[in-house]
Amino acid sequence: MGGVEPSLLVSLSGPNARALDRCADLARELDTRGVPLSILFTPSAADGSRRVAEWVRARVAGGDAVVLHGYDRRVRAEFASLRGHEAGLRLIAATAALDAEGLRADVFAPPHWRISREGREALRRHGFAVCAEEAAVLDLRSGVAVRGRVQTFGGGQRLAAMRCRTAVLSTTRSVRRGGPVRLAVEAADLADPGARAAVLDAVDAAVEGGARPRTYRWFTPTSARLAATP
Repeated sequence: MGGVEPSLLVSLSGPNARALDRCADLARELDTRGVPLSILFTPSAADGSRRVAEWVRARVAGGDAVVLHGYDRRVRAEFASLRGHEAGLRLIAATAALDAEGLRADVFAPPHWRISREGREALRRHGFAVCAEEAAVLDLRSGVAVRGRVQTFGGGQRLAAMRCRTAVLSTTRSVRRGGPVRLAVEAADLADPGARAAVLDAVDAAVEGGARPRTYRWFTPTSARLAATP
């Protein structure tokens, strides 16, 4: 799993009814570049909108991946300090809500990319294969971690020009190192044209540098074995 050739992973979190058109527009831009999305989905936070769940299902059917992204978006860094029992209860509830939307995931990305040790153990107990954290992507079954920090795009319009330059430079360095390029987009940030431009500039830099577009599903053991087969 991991390593020789650089990978490009673009994730989108927080899709909701108000931001759905902007999310769909970004997805179409990525489609033209051959770049799939990893959709970080919190089923209880979809504003009760059937449109959101339908859009996610359609994207997954077309090759994107759904990644469970916690249970309650109102709780900042929800899994960062949870004990095992509480983490397990939230995973059960979140998985049931995801299933009710006709979606399944064995990849988990904790809110704010932070999770406690007991939270990881709860993921293992409940059958998750991968945990995407702030500084690495962890195979929960083997314990192997692929190092690579998440790059975000928030910060407001005043930082737009600086963010674009930083995004491209950081992406170029990551590609040269041969590790994963992990670009994390918040749906709310897409209201800022500067953030949207920074995402696409970073994606273009990664693809032009030779990074192979993938989703976080690629890090599951079965997917990795298939990818390694000649």
